[in-house]
Amino acid sequence: MVEFKNRYMVMEVFLDPNRGIRVDDPIELTKNNVMEAIGNSIRVTARDFSLHLSLKSFKVKYVNPITKICIIRASREDHREVWQAITLITRIKDYPVIFNLLKLTGSIEACKKAGQKCEESKFEQYKLIVGSQPSPKAVQKHQNCLEELKRLEP
Repeated sequence: MVEFKNRYMVMEVFLDPNRGIRVDDPIELTKNNVMEAIGNSIRVTARDFSLHLSLKSFKVKYVNPITKICIIRASREDHREVWQAITLITRIKDYPVIFNLLKLTGSIEACKKAGQKCEESKFEQYKLIVGSQPSPKAVQKHQNCLEELKRLEP
């Protein structure tokens, strides 16, 4: 049996990078709106046949709307094309964004470790921006996202 090889990209999303860092974002990142933006970018940049191959294994596996960390899976053969399409994204739901690749891994376990490390530092940054204790709702949402990250499967 042939094992299907994937690459996992741990990415950070900057919402409206020109306005500075704030906590009150007018858009909440979700798997659906990130997947839609990447899919649209692939459709614009890729050839028809390669689009089909890229989308076959392409999936947004994880998104944390608090820290703006997301994990994207693509096939090993097509991950560069997907990555290229991601770098060309300028908007999600008519809101300016920039994607930053933090880590590229070949296994889900390495991806989870990298994602947890990034989540810790980004949530500490979030707490500094808030100035005081984050709201219980934000802390609970972050905890739920961390639990989801731990349960990720290929």
